[in-house]
Amino acid sequence: MTWNLHGTHAQEGDLVELVGLSHKHFIILLKAGGELHTHRGIVYHKDLIGTAWGSQVHSHSGSPFFMLQPALNDLLRSVPRRTQIMYPKEIGYILVALGIGPGQHVIEAGTGSGALTTALAYAVGLTGKVISYEARPEMQEVARKNLERFGLEDRVEFKIGNIGDGFTETGVDALFLDVANSYDYIRQVRSALKPGGFFGSILPTTNQVSKLLYALRQEDFAFTEVLEIMLRFYKPEPDKLRPTDRMVAHTGYLIFSRPVLIDHSLDDDSPLMEEGWEADNDI
Repeated sequence: MTWNLHGTHAQEGDLVELVGLSHKHFIILLKAGGELHTHRGIVYHKDLIGTAWGSQVHSHSGSPFFMLQPALNDLLRSVPRRTQIMYPKEIGYILVALGIGPGQHVIEAGTGSGALTTALAYAVGLTGKVISYEARPEMQEVARKNLERFGLEDRVEFKIGNIGDGFTETGVDALFLDVANSYDYIRQVRSALKPGGFFGSILPTTNQVSKLLYALRQEDFAFTEVLEIMLRFYKPEPDKLRPTDRMVAHTGYLIFSRPVLIDHSLDDDSPLMEEGWEADNDI
């Protein structure tokens, strides 16, 4: 794996983040004889190999850079893309809300440029598996290259197909849909998830969320949550600490729910009512 967060010195094969003037970021894979060409000069990989993390290094023209180990957040923001990627602020919450951890088997659809795929692959560890569905082969090729760049490709199985035909997997731990009409696939989701597993989705508008909520009720999902996440940075100046001029506000609605086993022969629905579930015969 080329993304190494251990050790004290950069080694050949490591992913390196170089931060230059005006916080310009570059993420490179160290190779013997490699060169990074920037508008502030050439950085030679040989000058970085064996250098302590956090060191200041210089291009051939003398421009300074700090050499750091990239965090997951840095990798996600750097991925080449053909589509809008999911923001780290959503991805972090998704990993926690879906209980993603080492050894788990997780499905996502669609793949897009692979930002969430990368985070899921990192979280499931060496013993887990991510199965990523996408209808557009050209989009998935971008994601595949991103995963190879980070050394995580062995943890992901890419599939091309229409999820309306169903998922070939069953009993998976978690499933996340990043498609515009996720409400059309809840029956397929339920067939793939283990009972009580974790489901999540992201949608841009409230009317889409409403359709998804109806679909979840029809398929006996409960413990449903709808939320949005807003992120506000502050200028790190101790004498004039204040918010930055821009913030990442609404980027999408997150929906989480759990498939449960319900005995519909019973008349008492009160426990489900307390968890935000209610039968609706008009749906």
